[in-house]
Amino acid sequence: MKKTLLLVDGSSYLYRAFHALPDLRNAKGQPTGALYGVISMLRRLSQDYKADYAACIFDAKGSTFRDEIYPEYKGHRPSMPDDLALQIEPIHEAVKAMGWHVLTVSGVEADDIIGTLAHRATEKGVRTVVSTGDKDLAQLVNDHVELVNTMNGGKQDVQGVIDKFGVRPDQIVEYLMLTGDAVDNIPGVEKVGPKTAAKWLNQYGSIEEIVKHADEIKGVAGQNLRNAIPNFDMTRQLLTVKIDCDIPFLADDFSDLVPKQPDHEKLVQLYDEFGFRTWLRELTGDEERVPSQDSRVAADPPAAPDNVEYDTILDWKDFDTWLGRIESAPLVALDTETTSLDPMAARLVGMSMSTAAGTACYIPLRHSGPDQVDQLPFDEVMDRLRPWLENKKAPKLLHNAKYDAHVFMNEGIQLAGIVHDSMLQAYVLESHRRVNMQELAERWLGRKGISYEDLCGKGAKQIGFEQVEVEKAAFYGAEDADFTWQLHEVLSPKIKASSDLERIYALEVEASAVLTTIERNGVLIDAKLLGEQSGEIGRKMAEFEAKAHELAGQPFNLNSPKQLGEILFNTMKLPVVRKTAGGAPSTDEEVLTRLAHDYPLPQVILEYRGLAKLKSTYTDKLPKMINLDTGRVHTRYSQAAVITGRLASSDPNLQNIPVRTPEGRRVRAAFISRSGKIVSADYSQIELRVMAHVSGDKSLQKAFADGLDIHRATAAEIFGVALDEVTSEQRRSAKAINFGLIYGMGEFGLANALGITRDAARSYIDRYFTRYPGVAQYMEDTKARAHEQGYVETVFGRRLWLPDIKGSKGPRRAGAERAAINAPMQGTAADLIKMAMVAVQKWIYEQKLETLMVMQVHDELVFEVPEKEVDTVTKSLPDLMCNVAKLDVPLVAEVGVGSNWEQAH
Repeated sequence: MKKTLLLVDGSSYLYRAFHALPDLRNAKGQPTGALYGVISMLRRLSQDYKADYAACIFDAKGSTFRDEIYPEYKGHRPSMPDDLALQIEPIHEAVKAMGWHVLTVSGVEADDIIGTLAHRATEKGVRTVVSTGDKDLAQLVNDHVELVNTMNGGKQDVQGVIDKFGVRPDQIVEYLMLTGDAVDNIPGVEKVGPKTAAKWLNQYGSIEEIVKHADEIKGVAGQNLRNAIPNFDMTRQLLTVKIDCDIPFLADDFSDLVPKQPDHEKLVQLYDEFGFRTWLRELTGDEERVPSQDSRVAADPPAAPDNVEYDTILDWKDFDTWLGRIESAPLVALDTETTSLDPMAARLVGMSMSTAAGTACYIPLRHSGPDQVDQLPFDEVMDRLRPWLENKKAPKLLHNAKYDAHVFMNEGIQLAGIVHDSMLQAYVLESHRRVNMQELAERWLGRKGISYEDLCGKGAKQIGFEQVEVEKAAFYGAEDADFTWQLHEVLSPKIKASSDLERIYALEVEASAVLTTIERNGVLIDAKLLGEQSGEIGRKMAEFEAKAHELAGQPFNLNSPKQLGEILFNTMKLPVVRKTAGGAPSTDEEVLTRLAHDYPLPQVILEYRGLAKLKSTYTDKLPKMINLDTGRVHTRYSQAAVITGRLASSDPNLQNIPVRTPEGRRVRAAFISRSGKIVSADYSQIELRVMAHVSGDKSLQKAFADGLDIHRATAAEIFGVALDEVTSEQRRSAKAINFGLIYGMGEFGLANALGITRDAARSYIDRYFTRYPGVAQYMEDTKARAHEQGYVETVFGRRLWLPDIKGSKGPRRAGAERAAINAPMQGTAADLIKMAMVAVQKWIYEQKLETLMVMQVHDELVFEVPEKEVDTVTKSLPDLMCNVAKLDVPLVAEVGVGSNWEQAH
């Protein structure tokens, strides 16, 4: 049997581990994510491959021969992050302690060492497995060399390379010569992507033949190819992995690479120092062993049990066993499997529970597929579980508890005792990342669970969960409850390590319960009125269409970007503002808005599009979304979708109804009360007030404290006139500056907003900062803090992550800096409205009112209020909303009352 050489691209994996894993740290605050990821990967490789020879290869410090060939090689890469640099030495120590050989050679890259070793092994009849995430190494693959990607489980032999890239391994270098390598800043042929590169190589066979036939390749691609030919000799040298490196002290027979016995003592010391609890216990055999440091913020997630214990409850004996277990447990992870993603329509198919990592049960209740087993009677099961489900003193942990609460309400059960939500825990810790169960399990637990599509299929062939075989459904359901439990074990200590995060998390849990109530209440709409509006909007659209045809001098399809582009830029010869990725002139809203300043047709198109969107999204659609059982519209609020903490509304989206057009305001008139009034309570200029608070600017704070019109006061300051002398134009400019600056707007954006020159805009901004120096200082300090931490915070400690603030350049970095300035204002406003929701709903319960909170729209709460309660509600709301927190400027809540939402707003 052939011997095996296992080579690990350490440099590739340490970067990938650093960026893929969360910001793990030990109790001293030292970063440990890359270290944890590399150790995990090597442990997995050691289990999967019993190699005769093995080495982990890292890049050496300093430049390589490629830098001499092309000084811009990897030139756009940022320097190694400090948190990663701190982990390099511990990573090398850990790799050696695990018995692996560590190789680095100056002047060449890790790829070249791997290429040389793989070539030597092939010559000696030794099979080589290369563990890497780097596509460049696909050029090494042959009948004796294969690649594995330990981070995603992928493997590539010769056919695997062909399947992935569309070319043979021996064509990979030339494939990359055509596409370029953005990661290493190696130029290719402009606008030639993977498909074109593979097509040319399959057609002509090689770069040499492609060059010979370059004149036959027509169009832009052909011209770009001919322009790139002079670079090909250089890019070939850059992309070709060396196979003839001089590797000192390495025997020809690979005897120097025989794996060593792990250094037990060194590993114990490292795992103890860096807080890897599970591995420490595994090495010492002491189940009670914890790192010598405070383990509350230790880095490693709990390891997935080798043998999970998942029970399927099909008889009363097992049911009683688990009922006793959950009734006595200090915390139970609970999950439901249902018939629908619509929380108002979903019915229970089964439920799962977990009381410890690796232990869970699933109770099938309504499985009805062709191969189903006998299940316990639904009504009897629910009757016996009801006391525990509705017990406020029985602590429960869920993942997206709001959805499950609706499901149980659909079955007539008021779920109580929800104390934790693993989705919200993940959101509070990493608001910039996705929080679905499968991704969280992979990210935090290193587990890849069964997906819904694995069980039910996709698209038209997808079956309902009730059709899934009980045996498969049981494992899936139990795994969800188990993962929920394990995620809580990992995430909860990280939240408890920060009092600010604890406070934000507690707020999110409370807000989740209130949002359940708001969604359940729904809102009443006048379907007849919306129907009339649809007719009127349709007639106006026809008028705009006719006007557009008249201006264009011919009929065309206003909904076709291609036809519109031909009319604007070919027929009418309007200036091209921007092109699409495909090279065609763009006709998006931003482009049309800029053109509308000087040309009438783009303005007509904008008017037409606005009406079309209003009609399709609201006046046509809302009546169709009335729930047949309740007669009301029930939106869904996504609590963990926006980095700043704001809520997102969907199905339907009630937060984007236009308020600046008469037609948009009329849509709001269709939101009514069954018997009583609509009451709206809105925080006034909340983000500007937060700006005054966080910046500490005394002039801005005084303006709010004196109850001045903030835009008029700003205009008086920057234009140097008395308050009563401010013109409407000056106030408009000041308003644009006030709101523009909190969104990080610069002179270019302000110039566009006001229709003035950039010099004039710069003058306005300079005057503003002269009058409000605290704001200018806040902006600079905030950007610096964002670059240092990777996040900014709200007044109450919510972390608002900015993924592009580090490592990005140009527009992405500038965008992240603008977001850094605005995020604390928007995030603090989001915190305040959630606090208000909680306070007001608690008051409604305590006062036993019939008033319903029916919508949350940005900084506004909307209520359906019986006539007898209108005075009580309108008098109490301002105090309730303004006393949830104290800022350095007064909070103001404005309350309106009307027969519909438009009148109340």
